[in-house]
Amino acid sequence: MSRCPITYETIEEGRYSPKGLRRLSPRLKNLKDFPYTAQEQIREAQIRSSKMSIQGVQPKLSVRLTVAKRAFEVVDAGGRYILKPQNQLCRELPENEDLSMRLAASAGIKVPFHGLIYSKDDSLTYFIRRFDRQGRSKVAVEDFAQLAGLSRDTKYDFSMERLVPILDEHCTFPVVEKLRLFRLTLFNYLIGNEDAHLKNFSLIRVNGKIELSPAYDLVNTTIAFEGAQEEMALPLMGTKRRFTRNAFFDYFARERLELSDQSIDQVEKQFRVCLSSWTFTINASFLSEELKEEFQNVVENRKAVLEL
Repeated sequence: MSRCPITYETIEEGRYSPKGLRRLSPRLKNLKDFPYTAQEQIREAQIRSSKMSIQGVQPKLSVRLTVAKRAFEVVDAGGRYILKPQNQLCRELPENEDLSMRLAASAGIKVPFHGLIYSKDDSLTYFIRRFDRQGRSKVAVEDFAQLAGLSRDTKYDFSMERLVPILDEHCTFPVVEKLRLFRLTLFNYLIGNEDAHLKNFSLIRVNGKIELSPAYDLVNTTIAFEGAQEEMALPLMGTKRRFTRNAFFDYFARERLELSDQSIDQVEKQFRVCLSSWTFTINASFLSEELKEEFQNVVENRKAVLEL
C-alpha cells in the first residue's frame, strides 16, 4: 500500500490515485515520471531562469501537461504549471510546501491547485497551477513590492502595518481583503513561515475586481532552514520575533486592520476547528518522520502563543 502524492489517499497500486489524475485532467489515466532528476531540474531551471516570468530563490521550471503523452513537459513559454524540485540547501522543501498549502486551504485560505509528482530519480517535485494565466491570456497581477515601489533587493524593507494602506488604495473591497490578510498572517505565524516578504503578497484583477491573489510560496521555513532566528519576514509592532496574542488580535486585527470583533472571532473559531485536523494531515504528508515531528512542534508552540 502507498499513498497518492496529489491527494494523500491510500492506493493499492501505481503512483497516483484515479482521483489525483482526474484533478490534473479528466482524460488522464496515467502519468509518467518527470524525465529529470532533481539535479537535472535545478540545472534546467538555471539555464532557463532568464525566460521565466516568475523569479525567486527556489529553482523553478515552467511546464505544461500533455495528456496525450501522459507527461509534464518543460517549456519556455505558455506553461500552465510551475515545478519546484528538491533543493540541497533546504530540507524536503517540495513536501514541506505541499503540506503547508494543504493546511492553508483547510484554514479557508484560497490556494491554487497543487501537489507532488515523482521524478526520474524517484524524488518528489512540487507542482502548482499558475493563477496568473487564464486560457492563453495573462491575468493582471502585481506583487506588493511593485505596489510599494520596492525591488527584489528591498522586499524586506517594509512592515505588516504598511501593507494596510496598499489594500485601502488598490482593492475593490478593502475590508474583505483585510480579513483575508489577517487570516493569512495568522497562518504564516502558526506554521513557521518566516519568509513572507513583499514578493509573496500580490493583488490580482478578477472579473474587474482587484483583490488579494491566491496564496503561494507558503512554507514552514523554521524547519526548512535550520537555525532560524526570526518569526516573521516583515516586522509587526517593530519586531520580527517574540510575539504575543495581543500583537495579532488586538493590535494588528483591531487597531491596524480595523476589523470588527465579529470578524475576528469568526477567524479565530475557524482556526480552532481546522487545527484539530492538522495533526492528521501532517502525519499523512510526505515529509520524513523527523520533519513531521518538527513541523508539529512548531504548530504546537505557536498555537500556545496565540491561545488557540
